[in-house]
Amino acid sequence: MAVRIVVDSTADIPPERARALGITVVPLTVHFGDEVYRDGVDLDGPAFYRKLVNDPHMPTTSTPSSGLFDEVYRNLISEGATGILALHIGSELSATYSVSISTAEVVAKDMGVSIAVLDSRTVSGGLGLIAEILAQEARNGASLDQLKTHAESLITRTRVVAVLDTLEYLKRGGRIGGAKAFLGTLLSVKPLLEVRDSKVVALEQVRTRSKAQERIGQIIADLGPLEALAIAASDEATGEQLRNVARAIWKGDVELFSLGPVVGTHAGPGAGALVAILQGGTS
Repeated sequence: MAVRIVVDSTADIPPERARALGITVVPLTVHFGDEVYRDGVDLDGPAFYRKLVNDPHMPTTSTPSSGLFDEVYRNLISEGATGILALHIGSELSATYSVSISTAEVVAKDMGVSIAVLDSRTVSGGLGLIAEILAQEARNGASLDQLKTHAESLITRTRVVAVLDTLEYLKRGGRIGGAKAFLGTLLSVKPLLEVRDSKVVALEQVRTRSKAQERIGQIIADLGPLEALAIAASDEATGEQLRNVARAIWKGDVELFSLGPVVGTHAGPGAGALVAILQGGTS
C-alpha cells in the first residue's frame, strides 16, 4: 500500500477530494459556548457562517487530542500504510503540529513504520494544495523520503495572500500578529494580509472589496512564474469573484477551497485568498 497523507481540517480540502485522493483529515474543534463541533464533520462552512452571524457566543477553536492522532496513525498502519506524511497548519497559528509530532514519535516506535510530520507554515488552501499534490504522488508510488523532500520544497514556495472584510475576528481570536498596524482604521477599509512563516502579516489597506481582490491578483502576478494557483474563500460569491481575478493571471486549473469553521472563526465572513505555488527556483 502507498504512503498515506494526513492533514488537519484547517487544510479545508473538500471531503470528496480528500476521499478521492486518499487523504485522511483530522478535525479540529469549534466551540460555541457549551456546544462543540468537529470542524467539517458536525459543522460545514455554510452552517458555520450562519451560526457565526446569529449565535450570541463568539466561537473558539481547539486542537485535536493526542488520542485522536494516535488512533488515526495506528489505523492507517493497520490498513497497510508503508509510511505516513502528516502536514499541519503553521505551528505559530495552532498547537496542532506539536500534538501531532509528539504522538507520531510514539506510534512510529511502537509499530515500526515511519511517520514524518511537517509544519506547513501556512493554512487553508496553502496547506490543502500542497497535500493534494503530494497525495497524487503517493498514489503514483513515491516513497516517504521523496514526498518529504518535495513537501519541504513546496512549503518554501507557497504564498497565501488574503483580503478580509474586517479584522474583528482575527483580533478576537488572538491571531492578529503583524496585522496590528491595521487596527483602528476605517471600517470601510479592506485589509490585505499574507500568511508568512506561520504569521499573519499586514500588507496594505484598500478601500473596496473589488479593488482589494484586484490588488491580490497583482501581488501574486508580481511574484513570478507559478506552478499552481488556487482560491480559498468563505462563500461562493467571494470564490467566484476571485476566480475572475485568477483567470487574468493564470491559465491553468484553479481549485477552490472553502474556508471551513476553524479558519472562518478567525477570518470571518466575506474572506478570500489566492494561494500560489511558485515555480521551483523562485524565491
